Amino acid sequence: MSNPSMIHDARQLATRAHRGQTDKAGADYIDHPRRVASGALAHADPAWQAETVAAAWLHDVLEDTPVTRDELARHFPAAVVEAVEALTRHDGEPVDDYYARVRANPIARAVKHADLDDNTDPQRMRLLDLPTQQRLRQKYARARQALAIT
Repeated sequence: MSNPSMIHDARQLATRAHRGQTDKAGADYIDHPRRVASGALAHADPAWQAETVAAAWLHDVLEDTPVTRDELARHFPAAVVEAVEALTRHDGEPVDDYYARVRANPIARAVKHADLDDNTDPQRMRLLDLPTQQRLRQKYARARQALAIT
């Protein structure tokens, strides 16, 4: 994997952007992108490993923080920016449109695979109440099916 500075920059931007955020279980949110970045490598095309790890660190910044596409474009190659954009849900967007966009971008698809793996981790799921666990299991099963991820 080449370009460690790009990955470092992505980690730094994500850490700054997600500072103070927590996940559904109350843990520091940045732990999620860290786990996704670690897991994404297993699903990455060898030619795009560095871009995949960088996009994994950044996968929620456009959706959940004030970071803009222009800011990403100033610091990262187009492949990373396009993957992060593909992973960003838009208000009112049909879920099938979102999944089609993720499926069409190999970097985004690899990141989403790692994201789903992390979101369905049994240790993390146990921290949530039962109705939330059931709702999320259904949501993530649908996502895996739509993205042809096993």
